[in-house]
Amino acid sequence: MNTWVDSHCHLFSLDEPPAAPLERAAGAGVAWIVVPGIDFETSLQARRIATAEPVRVRWSAGLHPHDASKWPVEGGRIEALAAEAVAIGECGLDFYRNLSPRDAQLDAFRAQLQLARQLNKPAIVHCRDAFAEVYAELETAALGERAVLHCWTGGRRWTKRFRDLGVTFSYAGPITFAGGDTVRLGAAEAPPERTMVETDTPYLTPPPHRRDPNEPANVVAVGTALAEIWSMPVAEVARVTTANAVRIFGGGN
Repeated sequence: MNTWVDSHCHLFSLDEPPAAPLERAAGAGVAWIVVPGIDFETSLQARRIATAEPVRVRWSAGLHPHDASKWPVEGGRIEALAAEAVAIGECGLDFYRNLSPRDAQLDAFRAQLQLARQLNKPAIVHCRDAFAEVYAELETAALGERAVLHCWTGGRRWTKRFRDLGVTFSYAGPITFAGGDTVRLGAAEAPPERTMVETDTPYLTPPPHRRDPNEPANVVAVGTALAEIWSMPVAEVARVTTANAVRIFGGGN
């Protein structure tokens, strides 16, 4: 059986206890997962899950751009948690929904990128309708491969630009969707040695289970899609993406 890592999985958002999806993931060959927080409370939840499942779960602490307005209140508490986490995030910019003002998003994003640099840890980056702005911030932060573009959906042009910046790409369910041609064209430009796979559980479930909550076992479908795009054996995609996850997030807590 191939060994996989789900590099982004909001396990705390599922309706069932973590043990059940983790068992199903193990049965599919998923060795471990990364659970990113999206605010202070969910960062605590992610830590609790990882504490209970130290072999199969890593965790990160961060503030999602949707809640960036909370940074003045939650930033200090997230920073205190971050010292224990494997990464900073989920952070970034979302100019599609704009649930927090753009200035607040930029402030929170910059603060978390700076924190990642200070702690020498990866930053898990959300980017939606903000390619140019995220590029500019990552260029300034100079995190290299430790800037992880989670659920990357960029096409060829933006993938090439970010590739040249040295970031790591993480692909999720959209690469498997019928309407995912732009994502697949972009993935063809992503370097395998700087690419990971994820589910973004409970969102973006690959077909044929689109109506069901996503879960880490489904990361295999993402890796299989990458194998087709790269004309590479599935086993080699599993090997290289897992090696990348170990290098970026570490092999243990």
